[in-house]
Amino acid sequence: MFNHPKFRLFRKAVPSRILLITGLVTGAATLLLWLWSEIGEGELRHFDEVILLAFRHPDAVGQMVGPLWLKQTMLDFTSLGSSTLLSLVIVGATAFALTKRAYRIAFLAAGAPISGAILVALLKVQFGRARPTLVDPMMVESSASFPSGHTANSAIVYLTIAVLLMRVEKKPETRMFILMVAVLLTTLVGISRVALGVHWPSDVLGGWLFGTTWACLWALVIRHPVIEKATPAPSEG
Repeated sequence: MFNHPKFRLFRKAVPSRILLITGLVTGAATLLLWLWSEIGEGELRHFDEVILLAFRHPDAVGQMVGPLWLKQTMLDFTSLGSSTLLSLVIVGATAFALTKRAYRIAFLAAGAPISGAILVALLKVQFGRARPTLVDPMMVESSASFPSGHTANSAIVYLTIAVLLMRVEKKPETRMFILMVAVLLTTLVGISRVALGVHWPSDVLGGWLFGTTWACLWALVIRHPVIEKATPAPSEG
């Protein structure tokens, strides 16, 4: 079937990379909608409670399991998703793209994360989920719980910028390094939000799904390399 002439023509017309990214966007968006539906029906409460309590002492839910320095480590990890640090990352990525004379990438490196963060804020207001009260939170938060803003914005910024910068970097190993760093940072932020007791695990999962969807959407926008090369000087004679 896959060797049929019509299929080969379709595969040639629509590159496999575009098909893969489209599939990821569709899958992540579908999972996000399913997740919110399950949360609304209370189906994930047991899942949320078990994981949230796994980070706390059985006899003292106000205390995090592990050594004393673990709390500070989690606070450090969660700061990777703070608006201040993410803003600095956006500025740095934009400046880097400008040094490569990739002006369209520079514009998107600023616009894509900012627009995504605005959408996350609107979603939090729309869903209006309450923060966890099962354990004592280790930091003060006032906004709604779903999706996790720190997690979603980290995924939006780190993953989206990674996708954009991968378009101005030629070396495959450097591209993979950029992507792995973005995934690692996003993962650490999400885990810290649950460990600190300020989000349900499903909030973090929703943030990861939204950020991944957003990054994949921008990967579809940037379909071709956009490194702007200098125009060669005309030869004399």
